[in-house]
Amino acid sequence: MRLPQSLRRTRLLATACTALALTLLPSQGQSQGVMNLLNALGGGGSTNSSTGGGLLGAITGGGSPAGQGDDLISMLTRSVESIDEPREIEIGRQLSAVLLGSKPLHPDMALQRYVNQLGRWISLQSPRPNLPWTFVVLDDPGYNAFAAPGGYVFVTKGLIDRCADEAELAGILAHEITHVTAKHHLLAIRKTAQSGMLTQLVASQIKTNAVGNVVASQFLALGRNLYARGLDQTDEYDADRTGVALATRAGFDPYGLVSVLQQLRTATPDNPAFTLALATHPPAQARLEQLEMAMGKNLDGFTGAAPVTVAQRMNPKAPAAATAAPSPAAPAEAPARKSAPRKKTS
Repeated sequence: MRLPQSLRRTRLLATACTALALTLLPSQGQSQGVMNLLNALGGGGSTNSSTGGGLLGAITGGGSPAGQGDDLISMLTRSVESIDEPREIEIGRQLSAVLLGSKPLHPDMALQRYVNQLGRWISLQSPRPNLPWTFVVLDDPGYNAFAAPGGYVFVTKGLIDRCADEAELAGILAHEITHVTAKHHLLAIRKTAQSGMLTQLVASQIKTNAVGNVVASQFLALGRNLYARGLDQTDEYDADRTGVALATRAGFDPYGLVSVLQQLRTATPDNPAFTLALATHPPAQARLEQLEMAMGKNLDGFTGAAPVTVAQRMNPKAPAAATAAPSPAAPAEAPARKSAPRKKTS
């Protein structure tokens, strides 16, 4: 968890570069990246794209259905190490279609560009900076974030509205980026496929004329199951620990993710905005305790930067007093970001 000593000598430079990078990254390219994702998934740039044709074509198009079915089974059951990067990106594209099929893209392209700029800056500090990273804001009032293999990351508008400042959003994106770089979703898919259930369901239909539809429907079911039940707790704890280090390396306050978890700790299971996030992740208190053990005071020297809200970053000319106010959607009792993780009481 301790960052290399050389990073301490470049802390001021990293902090300054964060703001500069968010300004200089090509906004047109970032916007086009989102639209390219929609077009690749068969949505044609529509914010209400469906997964049907795009996903089916991705799995069965361009070859015989039987061959594609065999290939899917082989792909899902082989070792993760043997899945090359192009195939990993393809798997992620197909899973992204599942996510975009259930929730529309948020229409604010300025917000889409900003989240892409922020996410790509953080991803450049990750072990896999050359993936085709794409960050998408979903038009959903709920509080959640997802990732898919190959560099696809999704956050809901409701989550962004509840971020007190940019460091919190950076911590969330770094958490999701870590899921991708560590291949957590590929490992989860492989575990499900190797259980034999998916293989048997698909293999039993390989000789039918409708195999393409069967393969596509089974992959859709696999994707929905993965995002409905969530990843293993160990993967979530790893994404928290590594994500904090990644966000710090990118120049953000390391306690951004801690503040997010403190907010989740106050959320009640019957609050529909937090239902899915709470159901697919370990309890926030347990995550805070794991982070406290990993962080200690090692990253305290990287705190202290003045907080910048998302609204201020998107509109630097706006008066600070007007943009720094908490979002109406944010809980009033949300704790201050710079507070250290609460220690476990006896």
